[in-house]
Amino acid sequence: MLFHHLLADGGEDAYVMPTVMEFDSRERLDAFTAALQQVIDRHDILRTAIVWEGLREPVQVVWRRAVLPVEEVHLDPNASDPAAELVAVAGSHMDLGRAPLIGLHVAAEPGSDRWLVLFRAHHMVQDHTAVVVLLEEVEAFLAGRGGELPAPLPFRTFVAQARSGLGKGEHEAFFGELLGDVDEPTAPFGLVDVRGDGAGVVRFGTTFPDELNSRLREVARRLGSSPATVMHVAWARVLAAVSGREDVVFGTVLFGRLNAGAGSDRVAGPFMNMLPVRAKLTGTGALAAVRAMRGQLAALLEHEHAPLAVAQRASGVQGDTPLFTSIFNYRHNGGHAAEPSGQSGKLGNRGLEGIRTVKVVDRTNYPLSVAVDDDGSRLGLVVDSVAPIDPESVVGLVRTVTGHLVDALERALDGGLDLPLATLPVLGEAERHRVLTEWNDTAARLPQESVLELFEAQAARTPDAVAVLCDGVSLTYAELDARANRLGHHLIGQGVGPEALVGLCLRRGVDMVVAVLGAWKAGAGYLPIDPDYPAERIALTLSDGGVAVLLSEEEVLDDLPAGRVRSMALDDPTVAAVVGACPDTPPGVRPSPHGLAYVIYTSGSTGRPKGVAVTHGGLTNYVAWAADAYGMKDGGGAPLHSSLAFDLTVTSVLVPLVSGSAVAVSRDGGAEGLAALIGAGEEFGLAKVVPAHLPLLGELLGAEKAARSARRVIVGGEALTGAVVRAWLERAPQSVVVNEYGPTETVVGCTVFEAVAGQELGESVPIGRPNANTRVYVLDGMLQPVAPGVAGEMYIAGAQLARGYVRRPGLSAERFVASPFESGARMYRTGDQVRWRADGELEYLGRSDEQVKVRGFRIEPGEVEAAFLAHPSVARAAVVAREETPGDVRLVAYAVPVEGESPMDIELPGALRKFVSQRLPEHMVPAAVVLLDVLPLTPNGKLDRKVLPAPEYSGAGGARREPATPQEKTLCELFAQVLGMEAVGMDDDFFELGGHSLLAVRLVSLVRARLGVEVPLRVLLDAPTVAGLSEQLGKQKSARPALRPMRNQGES
Repeated sequence: MLFHHLLADGGEDAYVMPTVMEFDSRERLDAFTAALQQVIDRHDILRTAIVWEGLREPVQVVWRRAVLPVEEVHLDPNASDPAAELVAVAGSHMDLGRAPLIGLHVAAEPGSDRWLVLFRAHHMVQDHTAVVVLLEEVEAFLAGRGGELPAPLPFRTFVAQARSGLGKGEHEAFFGELLGDVDEPTAPFGLVDVRGDGAGVVRFGTTFPDELNSRLREVARRLGSSPATVMHVAWARVLAAVSGREDVVFGTVLFGRLNAGAGSDRVAGPFMNMLPVRAKLTGTGALAAVRAMRGQLAALLEHEHAPLAVAQRASGVQGDTPLFTSIFNYRHNGGHAAEPSGQSGKLGNRGLEGIRTVKVVDRTNYPLSVAVDDDGSRLGLVVDSVAPIDPESVVGLVRTVTGHLVDALERALDGGLDLPLATLPVLGEAERHRVLTEWNDTAARLPQESVLELFEAQAARTPDAVAVLCDGVSLTYAELDARANRLGHHLIGQGVGPEALVGLCLRRGVDMVVAVLGAWKAGAGYLPIDPDYPAERIALTLSDGGVAVLLSEEEVLDDLPAGRVRSMALDDPTVAAVVGACPDTPPGVRPSPHGLAYVIYTSGSTGRPKGVAVTHGGLTNYVAWAADAYGMKDGGGAPLHSSLAFDLTVTSVLVPLVSGSAVAVSRDGGAEGLAALIGAGEEFGLAKVVPAHLPLLGELLGAEKAARSARRVIVGGEALTGAVVRAWLERAPQSVVVNEYGPTETVVGCTVFEAVAGQELGESVPIGRPNANTRVYVLDGMLQPVAPGVAGEMYIAGAQLARGYVRRPGLSAERFVASPFESGARMYRTGDQVRWRADGELEYLGRSDEQVKVRGFRIEPGEVEAAFLAHPSVARAAVVAREETPGDVRLVAYAVPVEGESPMDIELPGALRKFVSQRLPEHMVPAAVVLLDVLPLTPNGKLDRKVLPAPEYSGAGGARREPATPQEKTLCELFAQVLGMEAVGMDDDFFELGGHSLLAVRLVSLVRARLGVEVPLRVLLDAPTVAGLSEQLGKQKSARPALRPMRNQGES
């Protein structure tokens, strides 16, 4: 608590507890104030201040006389909430060096004879039970029974008794066994910051239904346990669901008085402590989990006075990384009715005549706090949380799990199976319906014909319209249809038919478009192969795909490896003459919806590429939906600049051809080829690009050309950042940027999010909602839907699922799995981490296999990249984890400066690192920033991580850097002294070397004493190395004069 007080540095203190009471008269208020002063006079702990500066460890100093501070304030008569205004006026700062750590702010309530009183007490002198003791004594004095109160018991007696219990070594052994193999924090909803000040906390409370309350108590009785133990297990299940872990740790609040000796229940001081609880869900039944929790909580009571820092250090979590970021508090309220607001037992709720509580503000530095109030007959549930956590949603999760847990325990106790705890549903029926059904309500009537048939129908309607053009050569719809018919007849003559594969190793051009349609007219599917691929990759693709015939060009065939696949060069005069002699009428082969449309090979995690087999039915669903959704009936066509082997091309070729518009082909391809097409023509209906293309197009096109480039810019292939979209829409404010997400296994695109100029966008752009006849499920490891706001793996179902992988039945079964939500249906397991927003939009978080762990934290590189791209000097960014030394994993950022900035700028990397450190937690700030002229890309426009250069680290990675100035030497000595080390280097991190909150308090105190500089604790957290702290010292104020020993009264 002292750590968080110092961290606030005069600002909001999370452990100042404010309560606003209403008094019916000033006389009653004055009587209450006098009674409270008498209670303070009785108890040493209420006259205690905290002193730490210049001391080895903080101490409590008891004042002989401590006068209750009462400050009168005037409220705005027009304020809508006088109680809230009173809390705001008083603030939450408190001088810990001045007793009592209790105070009153009083104000006349505008428009009435009543008075409002803000009671503030610091948690360092009060806990829940202490408040009850204080109120009972205040009530006694008000009733004239103060003389009947028992003699006060000195708090120091109980402190001494607590410190004489189990020793530090015994605590360390216990928590080492419990937590030694825990190496990463349990962070609900991904929130890891435990340095909050309690501001922004939102509360929601409810009471358990009577029936559930009764069943819970009965099942606990049958187990020989307590409702508290059962509720700890219920929270563990919820926590596992919202943190994405099956092994969870959370803080539990301990009464602290069980081993404090006789009379401790009458002491108005803080005995409460918080310690970690661990629950492993994997392979654990509900009944077994409750029994294990009962044993763990019983053992924990023997260590109820152990410092949390001891438990933290005994775990495998490194440095200042928190062990947990949620707390659970089961409160016994001694017969006072449980209130959903969490106010039971608070000031003014005890029947004091003329006094009532109107506002209670419970603060905590944790982002999520759950409290159960047990009055012996009812259970109240209160959740306090910070954004983006919705406390009402968490309350619903806890109630749902509690009901299912009680069901499971009753069944097990009656002789049934002990159901695995991890399988208990977390979502209530309404929430489950929303994420499974409501947000997947995408049913739509789309054409049932194949894309080929849709094209043929369009050719019949607009035979003379231009269908494709390249290098000045164009074909009308009628001409394209005729050429495709001739090629189809020729392929049939070569033995090609349904389910056969025609390889297409063609450069972008008219022949490529003809070949796609010609393969379909023969009843076959096509397999696109990029001519620029290495010969070995091409040979593997041809062999693995089982290609019946390969269509290519003479120049390309000359460079291909010799093989057994029949090949034809479409530009060979002989072949051209043979094909040209074939009939130009349709061959009459009609593709089946379940028939093979194409196979595209994508990279595999094992290094072996895998062929994705897409059906005509799936392809039609996408193309027909996209033609309508992207407004292609309005004309404009689309530029083709990507490889046919990249399914991005499906949009550029087929969507225009079923809409009556033209495909404009660039021989050169890439961003340059696309820019040339845009510069040479009118506005396109759509342009399909990858994220890397947008900034490049902005540089290649003038402002006028960019502004009329395309009505819709469809972006796919990689994660899209808000900075890239905002920059494009500034150049082309009339266009719509569509973030289209979709693996090859689900036909190009299956979710979309549209962005327009002026729209508020975060650092990453959502991937939106599922398109027509597509369903998206965000699931945990047990294939259960996760709550909105919780990360899970994305599974896709619906019309666009591919068949599977060519000749890879094992891999197909692994990735295309049975759906638990639709009988007989399949889902594709994407391997992508996403989460639902509260509005039903999906956010992409990154690949499961690209997620990295650094210092115990799981990190999505995309989130770090987005922070770099928010800097105005950065055009592109990539973040990877590198392990140059075994066991030393570090984040490295690669950044391409915007035009006008030099990649040789030696100041920019440091500036960028500082910029992102202000936006991201410390563990997500890369250890090095490398500037590049351009990010290396694969042929498909994706980042080529393998060729990124190794960084040069400055810091602790190499030999220890010694101090160069007297100040640096002193800081190195102080670091070593506090950490108990022989020596510390300039670049050693205080927290990575074992520093924690209490040692941090001691360090800043020693810096103040030795160097005469006042160092706020926040500065040490932001600059935890000697070098960083030394740099910051010059910016800090000189220290206040040191405390002098007080003369005793006899010396006055």
